[in-house]
Amino acid sequence: MKVSIIGASGNVGSTSAFLLAEKGYVDDLVLISREQSIKKIKGESLDIYDAMAAMGSDLSIKTSSDIEIIQDSDVIVLTAGISRNPNILRMELAEKNAGIVAKYAKDISKYSPESVVLVVTNPVDVMTYVALKTSDLSKNKVFGLGNHLDSLRLRNYIAKHFKVHINEIHTRVIGQHGVYMVPLMSLTSIGGIPISDFVKYCYFQDDQDFDIEKNIKKVISAGNEIIGSKGATEYGPAYAISDVVKTILKDEKKIFSVSTYLNGEIDGVKDVCLGMPAMIGKEGIEKIIPIRMDDDEKKGFTKAFNFVKENTEDIMRSFNEKPD
Repeated sequence: MKVSIIGASGNVGSTSAFLLAEKGYVDDLVLISREQSIKKIKGESLDIYDAMAAMGSDLSIKTSSDIEIIQDSDVIVLTAGISRNPNILRMELAEKNAGIVAKYAKDISKYSPESVVLVVTNPVDVMTYVALKTSDLSKNKVFGLGNHLDSLRLRNYIAKHFKVHINEIHTRVIGQHGVYMVPLMSLTSIGGIPISDFVKYCYFQDDQDFDIEKNIKKVISAGNEIIGSKGATEYGPAYAISDVVKTILKDEKKIFSVSTYLNGEIDGVKDVCLGMPAMIGKEGIEKIIPIRMDDDEKKGFTKAFNFVKENTEDIMRSFNEKPD
């Protein structure tokens, strides 16, 4: 199995490379960067090789600034672009990153058109749309990491609040990967029991109400808090990436909240990329999963749609107006 990472010199790209190598389900790993970052990714490859020697792995790692090397990739992880910092909103990155994403999307269409493409570049919902619309790739093979990471973060907060094992938490975040994300609390359960029952009946003596507004604000600000403290996010996004890539390569049919192209699957939601539950396998998105939302969640999802749709149209308009 061959996986290529475009933008491998960044924190998320390099950490993803190590995790993908360490998991043992990738045979050929390709690290791609701009020419000025080649020395760094070569160093990353040597460091990973040392770790793989300790594990007894014979993984092959190639590094290059030549995009043709992605040929015959099973999965391509697109992390290239300008990184966020605490003073830059995801949407402020959009115009600059759109050009980068569009260039690589066209390259992928040319050199590896059968690949499944996982977009990580922010703002991921808009960048997923850009990658899809500027390439010749099918919509099921281009999707963004998006709300999968948000869902993992919310799951963690719920587990810590109720002091239960994280595997007992089943929750999901949809919508925008940003301030308009929508936590599906109406579908959230702990050990198969609705979270509302946990709060209502105080199954644990010291249970306190789970403040969803407070915790969703924590999810929204999690990235900025990490960036403000250590300069970049890497482990959380990288593990989420490796999780999705594994699901594709092993055809596991898992359901993740990812940024996917919607065109009528949800009433009134057309021609936009937003986080929705989707079954993922070797062909990418194999099925978008219909979900039941309560009234507040529907309102939140509509806000997410309107916000992302407007921003996407602005970016595509300015992007298309630029001279060749």
